[in-house]
Amino acid sequence: MTTIQVRQEKPEDISAIDVVHLSAFGGDDEVGLLDSLRASSGYVSDLSLVAEFHGRIVGHVLLTKVHLLQGSETKEILALAPMAVVPSQSHRGIGSELVQAAVNQARELGYKAIVVVGYPEFYQRFGFEEASRWELETNLSVSNDLVTAIELQADALKGGGNVIYPSLFDCVY
Repeated sequence: MTTIQVRQEKPEDISAIDVVHLSAFGGDDEVGLLDSLRASSGYVSDLSLVAEFHGRIVGHVLLTKVHLLQGSETKEILALAPMAVVPSQSHRGIGSELVQAAVNQARELGYKAIVVVGYPEFYQRFGFEEASRWELETNLSVSNDLVTAIELQADALKGGGNVIYPSLFDCVY
């Protein structure tokens, strides 16, 4: 049985990653977001992961740095977005493998927390909880019910605050 391999993105993977996002989302907003995020100060190459199945890239996830404003203090945390799996392969657990690998990698690199918008029931399987648990809000124009987060270090989100996504995300949210 062929297994799914999750590894760090390489420069030669970019066009295949674009195809994954185009097929999953049916448009190029996420591809434009990826290009912009790769060029931004929030990009961490170790946190851009691909899933391979039968030697082909069939999934991708990206974690980038965002800011958590807590009163007059600012903390650096991560945002998970975008994440996509080729629709024809979506039943293989590829998204789950990608999310778990990304969470583990972020923890190993010493990041404190991750926030994600969308599909709360999916992300809750990996330990993400409603952002309202910590009184977190975002600057995005989305319902707060769609925002979940996970602490990678104890009490990282204690005190809540406002997660500030860069304006690059405006094209998808």
